[in-house]
Amino acid sequence: MIAALCDVRRLRRVAGVLAVAGGVLGCASGTSGAEPGSGAHRAAPSAREAASSVPEITLSAVGDMILGDTPSLPAEPKHYLDPVKQAINAGAQIRFANLEGTLTTQATDKCAPRSTQCFSFRNPPHYARLFAADGFTILNNANNHFNDFGQPGRAQTVKAIRHAGMAQTGQPGQVAIVPAGGHKVAFVGFAPYDYDASLLDLGAAKALIRKARNEARVVVVYMHAGAEGSTMTHVTGNEEFAFGEDRGNPEKFAHMAIRNGASLVIASGPHVLRGMQFYRGHLIAYSLGNFANFHNFGGGGILSESAILHVTLSSAGRFVAGRLQSVTLDSAGRASLGGSSVGTVRSLSKADFGSHAARLSHAGVIRKPA
Repeated sequence: MIAALCDVRRLRRVAGVLAVAGGVLGCASGTSGAEPGSGAHRAAPSAREAASSVPEITLSAVGDMILGDTPSLPAEPKHYLDPVKQAINAGAQIRFANLEGTLTTQATDKCAPRSTQCFSFRNPPHYARLFAADGFTILNNANNHFNDFGQPGRAQTVKAIRHAGMAQTGQPGQVAIVPAGGHKVAFVGFAPYDYDASLLDLGAAKALIRKARNEARVVVVYMHAGAEGSTMTHVTGNEEFAFGEDRGNPEKFAHMAIRNGASLVIASGPHVLRGMQFYRGHLIAYSLGNFANFHNFGGGGILSESAILHVTLSSAGRFVAGRLQSVTLDSAGRASLGGSSVGTVRSLSKADFGSHAARLSHAGVIRKPA
């Protein structure tokens, strides 16, 4: 247990959140068993034994991310996330983002010629390697832009993500398993479309979440849900619509997910931040907003407020600690640390959820309601 204890002590506090870094790191001085025959100490544990002794799972999560639309791409994409890269990775065994678009070379998109009300997004497939180098370990595809280039675009996107060594989730019937410190974490992504795991089919969604819970003790559910736009910051508790589409009832869906085994529910889709709630002791982050883009999404004001969510869960899926970190997007959509996002989420949480609202300190530390 010595090596594992050194790891926990060294990495116990990262950016104000109790956390244990992924993997097993040896102490700087090293540890080993006593000389053979001394009988003084038990031999140091194997890596597998030490990893399984780590009692907590740490993750970071961000919202919608896509770096432009081919051929309009940032000049240095490998450095685009440099201002926030360290914050994404700090103390997190798992790093999650919603890929709001495709990684494809396909040229035929869903939009009619000369359309001004249709948007399709694609990055080159090799951008998957850039996202992996930035630290992401799993990308979600359950959203309205996964089908921008049809089935060929979806297939090429999934292939690119997996070839880059990341997990992905969000397809119909799909449960993604991600290892963390000797434990398994199941991810399931939902959106209101038939090419994704649909959040409108509550029966099928319930069955998929239960399947995930049977495969792992910790289940993270993502939902791309709710109306979108600068005025859509509040969780209504009702069915929400955008552009004539039923975008689901985010609160109803999130509560269903937790009742059926979800440890944590995270979301984006409205393109703005929304409040956070605790339900049956589990955290729900109703929208992490936009995270990084290159002239893809509207900006300015609340549309430029973003965040990184840090969460620590027990190996049984219980909430241990959390922190929300403010991020601001510039006019091009590039993310940097700082801003007023924590205050925005604190205010929205109180307004929408009252006594069930997540409590956020000025530093962004998340606590359960009293």
